Amino acid sequence: MTAAKGLPELDERFATIKGVRIRFYLGGAGGHPVLLVHGLGGAASNWVGLAQLLARTRPVLVPDLPGHGGSSPLPVVPNLEVYADRLAVLVQHVGFRRAAVVGHSLGGLVALRLALRHPEQVNALLLAGSAGFSPSSRRAEQALVLSSLIRPGRWLAPHRSFVARHRRLRRATLGWGASDPEALSAGAVEGFLAGPALHTDTISAARALILDDVGARLGAVRCPSLVLWGARDTLTPIGDAFEYGCQLGAPVRAIPDCGHLLIGERPDACAHAIEQFLDGIREVDELPRNAEALR
Repeated sequence: MTAAKGLPELDERFATIKGVRIRFYLGGAGGHPVLLVHGLGGAASNWVGLAQLLARTRPVLVPDLPGHGGSSPLPVVPNLEVYADRLAVLVQHVGFRRAAVVGHSLGGLVALRLALRHPEQVNALLLAGSAGFSPSSRRAEQALVLSSLIRPGRWLAPHRSFVARHRRLRRATLGWGASDPEALSAGAVEGFLAGPALHTDTISAARALILDDVGARLGAVRCPSLVLWGARDTLTPIGDAFEYGCQLGAPVRAIPDCGHLLIGERPDACAHAIEQFLDGIREVDELPRNAEALR
């Protein structure tokens, strides 16, 4: 167990989950646990600022999805459910009875699958700029955009500190997803660029994203839900947020001055919205079954 450079106050750990080695970060104070799920081509480090803020008041679990960051790839990826099923086992592995699940972009779809397939483990669902509600043609476009960024991301990863210090490079590198890349903190830039150098299989996730059709089952989600969106998101337009909200019966919170990368652009505003929502959910049994898991 080592302290995580990219995720302050959380410990880097590894576990073999259903035959796949998963890297994850764990830490935080006592309270209702939160699971943070990154998007396509991302990694746990995408949550750097937000995870640190949430960890002040609750346990936080932040994995690299299979094939991303420091996690091994899956042997076969027929759909997004295989990611969700492994997260369900990971939640049990660290000793959480249930958790609030926050998913960004592709991670939103994985979070939805987790809530649908393992409702007993999810006490709240929060979608942040979630992909998937749009038609398959637009999902294919989104997957292509995100996948095309991974190759240059591999080259940039070793130089991420240099990119973080230069505003023009921030815009060239993250202008596709951030409303104002020059305003990103150095930590956020490094967090978004840290994963690609380690990726082993993101194509399978992109294909699964294109094929996924979650819209038909949104009404089956039974836990309290919240939709968070960047007000200036051009990759997943805010109209999708209201579609999700309507289908889930969930409130929609638009975070101003943000694009698709809202979790790194405005971690403070996202944390406030998440905390405010979770504080309104009255649960009394969400502490880990095994307190040693957090030590």
